[in-house]
Amino acid sequence: MKYTTIIIAFAILIASCKKEPGIGGDAEIRGQVWTYALNGSATDTIGEYPAKDTYVYIAFGDNTGFDKRVKTDYNGNYRFSYLYPGDYTLYVYSYDPDFDQETSDGQVAIIKRVTIQKRKEEIELDRFEILE
Repeated sequence: MKYTTIIIAFAILIASCKKEPGIGGDAEIRGQVWTYALNGSATDTIGEYPAKDTYVYIAFGDNTGFDKRVKTDYNGNYRFSYLYPGDYTLYVYSYDPDFDQETSDGQVAIIKRVTIQKRKEEIELDRFEILE
């Protein structure tokens, strides 16, 4: 009887150890942010280039705020490493040429959702494209 109780308790403990999305695993999400520069009236693109030193944010699971952020390198690349399997939301902020000065600060979030399914999965997202 004593051993049965110990085995049941151990099985419950193992079952409750499911890892939630977040830092501590072996998976990775990476990608690039690309900037399209607009003219002064925000009607035409006058150039494009990698978005260096731009923040990319990640939220774990159902979180509504960001859990971590990184800055892109000089080529616009970013990387979130050591993630557990689960759902993630990544976003960057872009200039919004259609913003209303009374209700907006001129920025809009560009959002991508991704699910890591395997422990050592490496996911390369399509690039974020932002306006400046």
